[in-house]
Amino acid sequence: MRNTDEYPISTTAEREAVVATAGAAPEQDWVIVTRGLKREYDMGGEIVRALRGVDLAIRRNEYVAIMGPSGSGKSTLMNLIGCLDTPNDGEYWLNGQLVSAMSDDQLARVRNKEIGFVFQTFNLLPRATALHNVELPLVYAGVPSDERRQRAMEALERVQLGQRVGHKPNELSGGQRQRVAIARALVNRPSILLADEPTGNLDSTTSEEIMRVFAELADQGQTVIMVTHEADIAAHARRVIVLRDGVIASDDKRSAFAQKAGL
Repeated sequence: MRNTDEYPISTTAEREAVVATAGAAPEQDWVIVTRGLKREYDMGGEIVRALRGVDLAIRRNEYVAIMGPSGSGKSTLMNLIGCLDTPNDGEYWLNGQLVSAMSDDQLARVRNKEIGFVFQTFNLLPRATALHNVELPLVYAGVPSDERRQRAMEALERVQLGQRVGHKPNELSGGQRQRVAIARALVNRPSILLADEPTGNLDSTTSEEIMRVFAELADQGQTVIMVTHEADIAAHARRVIVLRDGVIASDDKRSAFAQKAGL
């Protein structure tokens, strides 16, 4: 495991300064800023407060894990960061845009342009090759075929699958399928790569393989945000944010988190 001090990670003071300036657009260094983010749900007349005021700032090119037990609010926060849901209160800035004030159509455009999603279920088309699976977001975006192929090939090369582009999912291992899914998430060149329990369907050896892929992408300058409930997986990130009862309970560099978690 590499020393987190090799990497520029935003300090607590820097993050607090960014979130303190309510209503102000963050500087370009900050790809994600939330201020007082709240999300409540009405469950048959009972109000569930999933997020109770989350202040968060993530610098461009950081590799961050968000973790917590069931009911901590991590899935709700992921949905808000991924523009899949909207908050009841507070601000959410993504890449300089105040997305918490956007309409559903505007959110969809931001989601397609700025965010690459990776899920624990690979969601690949079973009859399509790895190359075609990665090309799909570009097909929907209307990108010409030659450019689609070139960009899909580049994305597959980034996850070390350049020799498997013609293989279908049933001809690939679980780790290779997840790497195809990561390449598909990268092909639109998103501001953030958002991974939800990316090793949930993988054994421990293959999980380590996928963690190496994320580390290499982070080394290349990709902002990576991973949501997980597993401390040993979270410890691969360079910064670990722990949620509990809808608020941030801790926010540490990897080394400090690993020490607390006994890893």
